[in-house]
Amino acid sequence: MTTCADDSSATAPRGRTVTLDDVRAAAARIEGAVHRTPVVRSRTLDAAAGAEVHVKCENLQRVGAFKFRGAYHALSRLTPEQLTRGVVAYSSGNHAQAVALAARELGTTATIVMPADAPTAKLEATAGYGAKVVTYDRWSESREEIGGRLAAEEGLVLIPPYDHPDVIAGQGTVALELIEDAGPLDALVVPVGGGGLLAGSSAAATALVPGIRMIGVEPAAGDDTARSLAAGERVHLPEVPRTIADGQGATAPGELTWPINRRLVEAVALVEEDEIRAAMRFAFERLKLVMEPSGATGLAALLAGRVPDLPRRVGVVVSGGNIGVERFTEIMAG
Repeated sequence: MTTCADDSSATAPRGRTVTLDDVRAAAARIEGAVHRTPVVRSRTLDAAAGAEVHVKCENLQRVGAFKFRGAYHALSRLTPEQLTRGVVAYSSGNHAQAVALAARELGTTATIVMPADAPTAKLEATAGYGAKVVTYDRWSESREEIGGRLAAEEGLVLIPPYDHPDVIAGQGTVALELIEDAGPLDALVVPVGGGGLLAGSSAAATALVPGIRMIGVEPAAGDDTARSLAAGERVHLPEVPRTIADGQGATAPGELTWPINRRLVEAVALVEEDEIRAAMRFAFERLKLVMEPSGATGLAALLAGRVPDLPRRVGVVVSGGNIGVERFTEIMAG
């Protein structure tokens, strides 16, 4: 299915967009701190998808996900006084790890608000990078409220997972690198949760390759961006999505990411849980890549034929690979 701050916070003024120049500046700033991840090709994948597919492997990024790009960029732009105070972030796992590692490397402290049922591998990795982890019940508590309260009470700088131009610009370096390495693409398929990766990638890709089709991908159980595109306005889901793709569990598009994606994204494809499992298995067995469910939704959309009129040269972003062996086995067993 497809459908068309105050000083305690790093949150930027609403309405600010992100441009290719912003993404290029972010790329220069984070160079050497992040990995330039490989672009993988597979004749087996091409045959299965019916297109020439270029896979951007952000599962091989530091902390195992694209999130390190935006987190490091945002923290690197803080003032010495802000770094002295420390930062706070909320995340289901990948942004948590990214902020924790970026904080350690930039000499500041991090408090991370994470759901108590977050994957064990993500919880342990976040703490392992030196962050203080504060857990909450994702079904009954608001992580935004908890993060905002900690920022106000402890004087911490809030680093949101997607609603900040420095975060978005950092995430856009994924598409910048992909197009530099693979050349012009006819379409780019990108997983979407809060929309930071899709917004940054769209800002870069549509400026570099006029006419490129930007396709977001969500789990069918968490289709807030698809519903929003269909309605022409931000739609809030009534409850947190229950999906194996926990990194895409947003209930509404971001306030800052939404205007960018509304303007630049053609459509959002929806994938079912079994299609995500099948993509993870295909990646493991045929591409020799480990993907977490959220990281595999773009590949799932291609393998399941969820992108109509697929053009010849297609890029797809694998957004993350943070999954433990027990959870991987559990998901494969259905």
